[in-house]
Amino acid sequence: MKQRIITGLIAGIGFFLLLYAGSYPFAGLILILSVIGYDEFLRMNDLKKNKAVTYLGYAGVILLTLPWQNTMPSSWLRTEHVLWLLMFLLLAITVLSKNKITIDHIAMMFLGMVYVGIGFHYMIETRLMEGSGLFWTLLIFLCIWASDSGAYFTGTWLGRTPLWPTISPKKSVEGSLGGVAIAVVVAIVFALVRPELLSIGHAVLMGAVIAIVGQLGDLMQSAYKRVKGIKDTGTLLPGHGGVLDRTDSWIIVFPFVHLLSLLPQL
Repeated sequence: MKQRIITGLIAGIGFFLLLYAGSYPFAGLILILSVIGYDEFLRMNDLKKNKAVTYLGYAGVILLTLPWQNTMPSSWLRTEHVLWLLMFLLLAITVLSKNKITIDHIAMMFLGMVYVGIGFHYMIETRLMEGSGLFWTLLIFLCIWASDSGAYFTGTWLGRTPLWPTISPKKSVEGSLGGVAIAVVVAIVFALVRPELLSIGHAVLMGAVIAIVGQLGDLMQSAYKRVKGIKDTGTLLPGHGGVLDRTDSWIIVFPFVHLLSLLPQL
């Protein structure tokens, strides 16, 4: 427990300093996390046997994570173009390798690229939002963490009804609802601090969406680890597991709030 607390404090302080520092320092951190997270995904699925294909996977994640459209607004290349080109290259590898690298292999690699790369990409996109990037990024992160903490403490205190016992036996319906309520409260506080950016009604919606989708992201990772028979995705953070263990909610929530247009347009 002591190691877990110390690791959490050091990582948390460093994370917030880079988040506050701005676009490039934060983008650099997120890019590093995306590569490590993708490496964890490859290891979990035993997909690192062919170095050339593995390097293509890393390159794909980097391309999907980087906000190159912000720096090259006139570029013809769009995200869907990158996705298609990566799919094409991976499918071509199955032909060139004469099926030594199978469709199942490259399908899992492609899934990992999208899951990790797009998820981390939208964290950078949010921070880059002109004039209010820090506000929205903090709002989302703090609502996610408030939901996690609220669900844990409410579940410990009032938890009676299992939420999804076959996937995560310790989670309860009461804890889940408590997490949603706490996230909504946090979002309302943001609305009170910056009413010109966020109304109370919008805050309630955002807090609820972030909490519900964040909890679903956590359950997705739990379901995946249960299938693979592992406790943690990695060992990077002593007492906390790997990058994907800590960011399972992040990489689902950030794209989702953009998908629902809950943030101002960039």
